[in-house]
Amino acid sequence: MVFEYILKKNGIDPDADLSIDRSISFGLTAAAFPGSNADYTVEFEPFATGLELEGSGSVVASLGTESGYVPYTAYSAKKSYLEAHPEIIQKFTNAIQKGMDYVNSHTAEEIAKTIQPQFKETPLENITIIVGRYKDQDSWKTDTVFEKESFDLLQNILEEAGELPARVPYEDLVTTAYSEAAKK
Repeated sequence: MVFEYILKKNGIDPDADLSIDRSISFGLTAAAFPGSNADYTVEFEPFATGLELEGSGSVVASLGTESGYVPYTAYSAKKSYLEAHPEIIQKFTNAIQKGMDYVNSHTAEEIAKTIQPQFKETPLENITIIVGRYKDQDSWKTDTVFEKESFDLLQNILEEAGELPARVPYEDLVTTAYSEAAKK
């Protein structure tokens, strides 16, 4: 959906101007790309860097950079849970903020060494490349605040894709109180 949104934003009609193969399971696109007649593929990491390092492709653009801050990762809780456990929500948000502070204050090499145990199947050099790319692209925000602008962008993307039957007011779904406290 984000890819098609970016195409449209740049005057390209995904249905009329391109042939997009949607038959390949998303997790298998990197494996299928080298043997296909496709010119482009959309990949998450570490697959994009893997294709590049094996000489099967080149990373030419970042969907995250081209789209703006789309909240790929957002945390949800029922209102009743928020009301019953505000201290747990705050501690969780503080922990996420601490991680964001770390990635925004350390080098790609330092971050790669820290997170490498979580990605045992990916060589440290690849993780360093990926982290460096994310840092160069400004992929990581500096805080966990879910801005209205990002919320509206997400709704625009979902709406254009035909996946959002009705828009929802930001104030009805989002609280930034915990994020604002974690920033301090």
